[in-house]
Amino acid sequence: MSLEIRVVLVEPMYQGNVGSVARAMKNFGYSDLVLVNPCELEGQARAMSSHARDVLEGARITSTLEEAVRGADLLVGTTGVSSLKGGEHIRLPLYTVREFKEKIKEYSGTIAILFGREDSGFRNDELKGFDMLITVPTSEIYPIMNLSHAIAIVLYELSELEGGSNPLAEGFDLQLMYGHIDKMLEEIDYPAHKKDKTSLMLRRIFGRAGLTPREVQTLRGIMKKTERMMGFAAEAENLQKAEDSESIEKFI
Repeated sequence: MSLEIRVVLVEPMYQGNVGSVARAMKNFGYSDLVLVNPCELEGQARAMSSHARDVLEGARITSTLEEAVRGADLLVGTTGVSSLKGGEHIRLPLYTVREFKEKIKEYSGTIAILFGREDSGFRNDELKGFDMLITVPTSEIYPIMNLSHAIAIVLYELSELEGGSNPLAEGFDLQLMYGHIDKMLEEIDYPAHKKDKTSLMLRRIFGRAGLTPREVQTLRGIMKKTERMMGFAAEAENLQKAEDSESIEKFI
């Protein structure tokens, strides 16, 4: 069992950056690169990749973020330290790469580390979909790093990470659990103006907890039992049937 790292670039704007990212990945022993709606990748990208052209040419290109993270068990977004000043709950809690490494060192599975657009980073709706957020501490004088430089630092910090024997729950099952949580919040008439923040908070709690497959199934079992006791038996049964069908399709 091992811990696999996937690098995902969301709508990179400059082909030189993409080539430099491929080079940094090869420097530290990584090769799983996914590009979401990238710029044209021509001569400059190949030139900047240098002897890592195999990483560049082996990159998978997708049209959506959902497609890029398919099969990943933990989604980790990156953001700048300066974003903390706004106090936005969407960007909290925020970990340094070293803190992140310490949290995941005992796990096995696939972790997607996502990097946003060079000019604007991630949209709020994208940030809400991440299980954890990490940052590279920088000077407040100029906190925003070049994309390839940031990735080089992140991968350097993680380069000796081998992982452990605790398997991460599959991303597919986590998404089912998050959907189940949202459904329960509706069933208990949770205040509408608090629902989104609460849902995000729970996702971040479970994300940094590094849930195992058995833990996810235990949590979902408790939720189903609670629904039955509250009189939502029919809804719970329908949800289970739908999820069973999705699970079958996943393996077809």
